[in-house]
Order: sequence, then C-alpha cells, then structure tokens
Amino acid sequence: MKKRLPPLNWLRSFEAAARHLSFTHASQELHITQAAMSQQIKGLESQLGTALFVRLPRGLQLTEAGAAYMPVVHDAIEKLSEVTEELFGQGRSKLLNIRVNLVFFIHWLAPRLEAFTEKHPEVNLKVTSNIWVNNRHGSNDCDLEVTHGNGRWPHLTAHRLTWDTLTPVCSKQYAARLPENITPEALLKEKLLHVIGYEDGWGHWFTSMGLPYAEFQQGSQYDTLVNALEVAINHGGIALGRSSLVKRYINEERLVRLFETDVTTKEAFYLVSSNSRVLHPHAKLFIDWMLMEVELDSTNNDYRDLYN
Repeated sequence: MKKRLPPLNWLRSFEAAARHLSFTHASQELHITQAAMSQQIKGLESQLGTALFVRLPRGLQLTEAGAAYMPVVHDAIEKLSEVTEELFGQGRSKLLNIRVNLVFFIHWLAPRLEAFTEKHPEVNLKVTSNIWVNNRHGSNDCDLEVTHGNGRWPHLTAHRLTWDTLTPVCSKQYAARLPENITPEALLKEKLLHVIGYEDGWGHWFTSMGLPYAEFQQGSQYDTLVNALEVAINHGGIALGRSSLVKRYINEERLVRLFETDVTTKEAFYLVSSNSRVLHPHAKLFIDWMLMEVELDSTNNDYRDLYN
C-alpha cells in the first residue's frame, strides 16, 4: 500500500530545516513560529514512520533517511515554484512559449520574426523546435505550436497556415545528369529523398500524376524536410519540395524544379493551441500576426508567383 503524500507545508518545513540545519532559521524563512515548525516536522516524521533529524544541543543533523529524502523534496519544491511562476507569475505575462516544426521555422517563420518583435516589443518569446513530437494529442509545455497534419484535432483550436503544392526539386548539377525530357515515371530509377512522417509524400505525388507508385529503387529516408532539402542541394538526389518552404532555395538557384505540374497537398501546417488550457495573454497577438502574414502571402500571390 502506497504511503499517503504528506501535506505540502510539512515538506516545505522539512526542506527549509534540512537546508539550514536549524528550526530557528527555517521558521524565520517561512515566517512561522518555531513551535509550529517543530510540530510540522514531528507530524511528517510520524506519517513517514521514521526520524528525519537528530536533535543536537546546538542545531540539527540529518538522519540517513532525512539525507536521502532532502534532495528529492528540494528538487520537487524548486520545480513547483518554477512552474508556478512561469504559468501564473510575472514571467507568465512576459514569456510566450512557442514550439515550431523545424523546417517551417527555418524557411517561413525565422525570416519574419524580426517584424513581429518590432511590432510587439513587449512580447518575449521562447521558441523551441519539434521534430518527432507533435501536438495532436495535446501539449502542456507550450502555449502555441506549429505542427503539420490534416487539421482535424477536436481538442485543439487550429489555424491553417499553408496551402502547399508539391514539386520534385534537385540541384542544377543533378538535373544536368537527367534526360532532357524526363518523365515522372523515370524518377523511380533516380535517388528519391523521402521524409518520414508526411502522408502526402512521393506516393501521393506519383498517384496524382496518374502513375502506380512502386517501391523506389534508389534513395534514402530523413526525419525532417530540412535534411532532405540539404541533401538535394548537395547533389544527393531529388526531394519533394513544398511550395511554402522551397521558395528561397529556388530563387537563389540552389534548387530547380523538374516539372511544371504542381500537386496539391492533403496536409498543411497549422498554428494550434489547446482547448483545455488558458490562452497566454500575448498569444492572440502572435496568432493575429501570423494569420496576417498568411493573408499577405495569399494577397501577393506569393506561392503562385514562384511557379509562374
């Protein structure tokens, strides 16, 4: 049978007394009387069924059990204090925690962040990347997340950010080795760079081109589109580019398109937040700004211009 968890005030008194090795100093730190401190320690020892301190004529000494218990209790109280401050204290209003799909951050968000910080200097951001982790099952360690998928997540509020098309891309050097009028079917004999986790990958592209997709004869798999695009840039094969993410590479002529036909994706990038969590005070500013950027892209025909 599990031990019942002791009251938090007993644990705080134990941690302070163990740190100071003095009931007097610990009671002063916690603003309680020394008698109350002593009573709480006795209650804790009684519940645990063991002595935590050796009472000396001058001060205290931890017993073996007390010395083993102290670091665990200390770490737990410190973590609880940090999380409480982050979620509800002054830091809560200053730090907006955003987790972002890595390739989306590099190619879409990072080049625009300066514009957001200039417009909203009062908002401090904490940005982390997600590679394998996604928010489809909910997340309690970030306020907002940019994730990839079909957008059908009942527990999340999702704002669509991209309407991508797919097109095979490779370096100029790799393209120069290909037949002048290469066909989609001929790509099956080339080094195809596959990205793990995308439903609308090469199989979706070949099917949309009216071809039965077979297992690739050559190629490799990568956990992010970032890696696949870098391999393509370095002449290592053909990647399946997403229009919102390869514009810069094509404009810089680091990648070239192999076909004029574009295939629409079934999935997209979404900005999501949990329906069960109180929205950060600054979250709406960031959401509105991102959706405005998406609208500007659409108004300026940003993605369509890339392929015309």
